[in-house]
Amino acid sequence: MFPEFREKITRLKAEDPNFAKLFHSHNDLDQEIKNMEAGITPASHDTIEALKKQKLQLKDDLYEILREKKSCCGGCGG
Repeated sequence: MFPEFREKITRLKAEDPNFAKLFHSHNDLDQEIKNMEAGITPASHDTIEALKKQKLQLKDDLYEILREKKSCCGGCGG
């Protein structure tokens, strides 16, 4: 996810507890969806679709944080 922000993601996961929480929630949802789609965890199509929407919202939130951090003054390296 967001290979162009790889270094920034690593730094934010260590420095920003909110970002780290969102990032881990996104990854947890991704794994949960994969398990459901593979039949490991039973779920309805509607449940999977709802989780995919939640995951997409988390991804949008993460991207917004990354963009905000990218557009700072430049003096901090962010």
